Amino acid sequence: MIIHLRRINPLEFRSPNRFPLRLFSTLLQNPSPPLKTKTQNPTETPQLKALVLTQYSHGKFSNLVSNVLALPNVLLTACQNVTTPQPNNGLSSPDSQSLLNSVSRRLDIEEMGSQLRENRFDIEACCVTMMPSRMKGESLVLPNLKLKVLIEAIRMVLEIVYDERFVTFSYGGRVGMGRHTAIRYLKNSVENPSWWFSVTFDRERFDDRHVNKLCLFIEEKIKDDFLIGLIKRLFECEVVGIELGGCYLGRGFPQESGLCSILINIYFNGFDKEIQDMRLQINQENPTFKSEQLVWMSGLFYKPVKMYVVRYLDEILVIASGSKMLTMDFKNWVLKYLEGRLDLRVDKMKTAIHSAVSENISFLGMELQAVPPSVLHPPMTEKAIRARKKYLRQKEVRALEFKNARERSRKILGMKILRHVFKKLKQSDGFKFDFQIENEVREIFRTWTDEVVQDFLGSLEERWEWHRMLTTGDFLSLRHIRDQLPQELVDAYDKFQEQVDKYLSPVQARKALEKEEKRVEEEEERKYAKRTVEDLTRLCMKVDAPIKLVRKAVKMAGFTNNMGRPRPIKLLIALEDTDIIKWYAGVGRRWLDFFCCCHNFKMVKTVVTYHLRFSCILTLAEKHESTKHEAIKHYTKDLKVFDLNGNEEVFFPTEREVKMMGDQNLSDPRPVDGALSLALIRLASDEPSCSCIAHFCERMDTVFYRVRLLQNRLNVNPSVEDKWVPGMGAIHESLNRKCLPLCSNHINDLYIGKITLQDIDCTLFVDVD
Repeated sequence: MIIHLRRINPLEFRSPNRFPLRLFSTLLQNPSPPLKTKTQNPTETPQLKALVLTQYSHGKFSNLVSNVLALPNVLLTACQNVTTPQPNNGLSSPDSQSLLNSVSRRLDIEEMGSQLRENRFDIEACCVTMMPSRMKGESLVLPNLKLKVLIEAIRMVLEIVYDERFVTFSYGGRVGMGRHTAIRYLKNSVENPSWWFSVTFDRERFDDRHVNKLCLFIEEKIKDDFLIGLIKRLFECEVVGIELGGCYLGRGFPQESGLCSILINIYFNGFDKEIQDMRLQINQENPTFKSEQLVWMSGLFYKPVKMYVVRYLDEILVIASGSKMLTMDFKNWVLKYLEGRLDLRVDKMKTAIHSAVSENISFLGMELQAVPPSVLHPPMTEKAIRARKKYLRQKEVRALEFKNARERSRKILGMKILRHVFKKLKQSDGFKFDFQIENEVREIFRTWTDEVVQDFLGSLEERWEWHRMLTTGDFLSLRHIRDQLPQELVDAYDKFQEQVDKYLSPVQARKALEKEEKRVEEEEERKYAKRTVEDLTRLCMKVDAPIKLVRKAVKMAGFTNNMGRPRPIKLLIALEDTDIIKWYAGVGRRWLDFFCCCHNFKMVKTVVTYHLRFSCILTLAEKHESTKHEAIKHYTKDLKVFDLNGNEEVFFPTEREVKMMGDQNLSDPRPVDGALSLALIRLASDEPSCSCIAHFCERMDTVFYRVRLLQNRLNVNPSVEDKWVPGMGAIHESLNRKCLPLCSNHINDLYIGKITLQDIDCTLFVDVD
């Protein structure tokens, strides 16, 4: 099939370097470290931070655009941050010359800095409108690569100004303050929750009144009309848009700008500080006491009144450890502040107070509930205890049998050697060794070490004399005999006598066993009493994955049929075998990384290990018109493939790897939405290749891939929760059926989930006539 391609070629700037450029070292990296691979020495001076702080005077930052943003070095650092990682691209070090060469082919950062200083940067010319594939669809405005560099530079500066001024419970869009960090705070810090509620906003985009209010908040710390004007123009061109109550923030969708997270945190910063002051006031009014201070209150347990708040971008969770009236008063104050000071619309029906014990609540795509400690760490059942004791006994028996067999074999070998030696000695004249006997003994001891052989031959004559003298009577009980015997022989006899006394008259052994059993019983009673008291006096936070929603997503995406059994996805048959496995691996790894902190993580492992794995196997079998068993025989259950060099590659997580996964990392993983709802179908074309549209990628050996979105394939509206998975986002419909030229490295990263559509320039799409 021959297709005709049409694209808008990017402007290429080839300007000479009038002065050397270098990257600024900074400790404030991109908010999503797993997707950006940067190497940086933490001991270096954060030069960009020092440069921004030089503009601080009289409590405000000024002239940030002309003195910071417009500098070519700052723009070059922004280019490094938006650069899509690629293996062996030479961009591993921040001062790489290849980065400067790659940037100079696309941008003239010196001219760009001059435009910023003179306030003549044309934002409208850097915006591209993406038209939808259907008649009634919505269009989307996306920035080109030049505008993305400017947006990243603004984000870097705002992050330096505000990051240390945000409160500790503000998560999202910050380094080391992601979803897993928020969940770990809830699991480790929240004690005895009684009531809680989550603030749910109506779906509403930021309009002029919100933008003006946001600019007023920024002006409290930054006195720079150029910067405020840039932010307003970005909102006016709709290249930066914030929609509260939606499901696309922090998910790697192309409709989310890099500025959204930092601007949301700035908008809610005043609210966060008011909450922080109220929490401190409540803590002062209700002090905590240590356990030793409450000894006199026998039989009573003191639970201090506390208020916990966690905010991840536009998701707010409030937890109260106190009365319901206190929670209601706090909720009324929160709603009044959000609707009054911040001019936001709150869904009061969904923002309801729930009991933390009897009802669970959804937050960050997970389900939270207050439970006793025994639910999180259940004691061993009687059956499990009996099984463990049986296993330990079997282990001891096997060890004893192995020891006895080893000693028995040694004894047999020793007796064989001694019988042979004694036989040779009796046949010889007198008690004198000759050379032939010594050689025969050495031949018998060929498996022994030289040291053992020499010791045995040296003491053989002496031991023969003892054998003749000590063949009768209880000779080892005599003192004068024991003094003349080797110490090893005496010790061995004493140990043997102890074993005889132990088994023939086990009075002391019986007392020792009874004492040990009593100690174990008392220890179990103490643990049971402590566990019972904790269950009656403590409540902990249990975090679960929404298994019903996961199964609904699995069924909607086509992994399973109506019976819940794996089925093939025929849309993916057009892909290569390796690409099919990578697509499934990207979905599976996203789920595993996102829900690894959940208590029911084993159920998510089952979904990935069984449903996704066998759906991939059935898809490969459907493509090659074979059976499931033939596909398993060829690819194995670990879905192994081979590259062009014959090397084995494994992309899908193996069963052993899935079994070893757990809550270990503090990260901000992307949800599975972007990987689950996106399918890239390879096209055959006779048109000449063009450059890869990943940011600053120089490769020309590209392949065209058509974007196929899940909501368009199913013909459903993601905003309707009955037909869509609640809480699951969707890529904007304007990208459906667009063709993207990508190199092999970046299409692999896009399949596996290492990069998202935010890391490529979607404005350079190709239309297919």
